[in-house]
Amino acid sequence: MKKLLFFISYCLLLLSVQSILAQAPKKIIIENADNSFVDQVAVPDALLLAGNVKINHDGVVLTCNKAYFFQKENYLKAFGNVQLVQGDTLYLNSKYAEYNGNMKKAFATGDAVMTSPDATLQTDTINFDRNVQEVFYNSKGTIVNKDNTLVSKSGRYYVAQKKFQFLTEVVLTNPKYVIKSNHLDYYSNSGHSYLFGPSTITSKANYIYTEKGFYDTKKNLAHLLRKSYIKYDDRRIEGDSLFYNRNTEFASATRNVKITDSVNRGIVKGHYAEVFKLKDSMFVTKRAVAVNFVDNDSVYIHGKKLMVTGKTGERILRAFNNVRFYKTDMSGKCDSIHSNSKTALTKLIGNPILWNGESQITGDVMHLIGDNKTRKIDSLKVLNNTFIVSRDTLGTGFNQVKGLNLFGKFREGKLHDVDVIKNTEVIYYMRNDTNELIGINKNVSSKINMILENNAIETITFFNKVDGDIYPEADLPENARKLRGLVWRGDERIKSKDDIFTAEENELNDKLIKEGKDEDAKENVPMKVRKETLDYDKKKPAVKTSTANPSTTKGTSKK
Repeated sequence: MKKLLFFISYCLLLLSVQSILAQAPKKIIIENADNSFVDQVAVPDALLLAGNVKINHDGVVLTCNKAYFFQKENYLKAFGNVQLVQGDTLYLNSKYAEYNGNMKKAFATGDAVMTSPDATLQTDTINFDRNVQEVFYNSKGTIVNKDNTLVSKSGRYYVAQKKFQFLTEVVLTNPKYVIKSNHLDYYSNSGHSYLFGPSTITSKANYIYTEKGFYDTKKNLAHLLRKSYIKYDDRRIEGDSLFYNRNTEFASATRNVKITDSVNRGIVKGHYAEVFKLKDSMFVTKRAVAVNFVDNDSVYIHGKKLMVTGKTGERILRAFNNVRFYKTDMSGKCDSIHSNSKTALTKLIGNPILWNGESQITGDVMHLIGDNKTRKIDSLKVLNNTFIVSRDTLGTGFNQVKGLNLFGKFREGKLHDVDVIKNTEVIYYMRNDTNELIGINKNVSSKINMILENNAIETITFFNKVDGDIYPEADLPENARKLRGLVWRGDERIKSKDDIFTAEENELNDKLIKEGKDEDAKENVPMKVRKETLDYDKKKPAVKTSTANPSTTKGTSKK
């Protein structure tokens, strides 16, 4: 037992000695010096080396013209044409340097230049900590890496990762763009840049702002997060997550997307968008809505998919699948919308329905026509099976106008002068100024003209072949008070900009917004560059009618 204990103790002692010896700093070795001498007066306790000085320490080779070697401290001061070389990957040149063999730290100043296979750093003073393989500087430094030149007031280089970290007034200049930031991590071998805090990327094509982003300087790809946007001459793209390919001028945005058109005074929102700058096209989906400024009011157009194509002044907006739109005094629904800014023509395609004030207007084809000079809605055209209906708000009946086609003119953004032509039929509840029912006007004619004030019928004029009468309420049966084809759809009316979205779309919106807030709440989470970012390059005129024999009815309609 005693022998066993002695053997164990001996082994432990041997291991301790080996550990101590392993941790002991290695001595600086002088491999060459043309002259060496001691001058206790000029440099006490130092060995003076001159001419082709070469020293070696634990894998580092240092050469210079002259050196002071303090053997006890394992410390060296080097002068003139100083070069420190680590392996074949790092070269540090300067006019003066100090090297501590015990601490494995180097200090270089005077036109200091650090060179690696991927980049060259020039600055006044460079510090190199070999223990953690980090280089750092606190004076203005310039780094050149192929097409990129980086300038900063301070920085750090992680040798093993080939990573530069800049923390003060960073400027990365490329022939195509300039990046500015106060915190930029740059990997010299891959060309990847990570931006933190307020940062900008400026080029002739656009201006990019982000507070957390990634940029591949070799592939010209970007992935931007947190308060990011891309600004072109006439458009600004925002979103919680932006992807950008400078080579193809393609951008995509995810969650809380907002695209502003400063020339056409429009905004498009959604939760996913793609913008092809060179093709002048844009695609937006997931609760997509286009907002345009017309008649000092905002028009909201929503569809499952929105597309905007064409150059400024010639842009075309297309909305698809269950389209809904809203303006303060007008709203509607249809299968799709086609709106051309050059011709100022907006087509409501597929089962169109329009609510103008309290009036419901339907027909097979419906066009809204604008005036490009005044940027106001000018006229309305409804073709085939035109039907206008509104409730008689003081009773249970409906005011109804039916005909083949409708042509209407707007005044100050409101429908004012309306012609309904060919095979027109009318049922109209007439009331006096005290809202008493005078009678129910029911007749047919070739054409009807209506003058509206504040979306209420002020005057109705009947033209040619007028046949009908004004009936007392008791003399007109209930079944005779509705025109054939009447379908009242008041419960579908869009009464606010929020009504253009379905409940399902609102749930999606709430979910995506919550996800965004959850991500923003996370602190110090490393940025994850999505795979598609890194692999992207491996994969996109009014109708004229006869006015002969007009018959006019005047009165005030209270609807």
